[in-house]
Amino acid sequence: MEPRPGKLPELEATRPHMEPKASCPTTAPLVERKFHVLVGVTGSVAALKSPLLVSKLLDIPGLEVAVVTTERAKHFYSPQDIPVTLYSDADEWEMWKSRSDPVLHIDLRRWADLLLVAPLDANTLGKVASGICDNLLTCVIRAWDRSKPLLFCPAMNTAMWEHPITAQQVDQLKAFGYVEIPCVAKKLVCGDEGLGAMAEVGTIVDKVKEVLFQHSGFQQS
Repeated sequence: MEPRPGKLPELEATRPHMEPKASCPTTAPLVERKFHVLVGVTGSVAALKSPLLVSKLLDIPGLEVAVVTTERAKHFYSPQDIPVTLYSDADEWEMWKSRSDPVLHIDLRRWADLLLVAPLDANTLGKVASGICDNLLTCVIRAWDRSKPLLFCPAMNTAMWEHPITAQQVDQLKAFGYVEIPCVAKKLVCGDEGLGAMAEVGTIVDKVKEVLFQHSGFQQS
């Protein structure tokens, strides 16, 4: 059974089958406001590193983390290995039944202080660059408050990375104000060698720390 979310701030709806895991993003005491990081995971083989990435983020004092996953991303990791609340498309649709019900992608964009999309696969890169929002994660991105940081980590096969449209799409995301954590060259899982692998987990965590420390409202305890 995939873990289900607890309630987000200002969200009162609950479901009988919800099973909050670890520190649900809505249970932090108001007296100790933590910096909220929302991690988006898409369908690249680099999603294998999601449990490790989330664990390393949780090592940063003062952070609270939640994850939004695409359905295809779940092929590469076990939801039980994600030590925080995990949201997927089903949660969006099951929460909303009538006009008075909360809209999950809006509540998530309000909750989060920083959005980290890691990995960002070629398909989702194209969607975001074009403004397509056909799942929970891309709806969060489309509704994102651009005064808040959004970091993205491209990850794809070298041949896909070298396609001319990829550079155009990455540049479009940068034009939106999003921050790229560049991919690296290595031997890929498919056996090809070259650019396209997601940045190392340590590099991603260091970049998150850098952005956090630049944020006026965050101080490491």
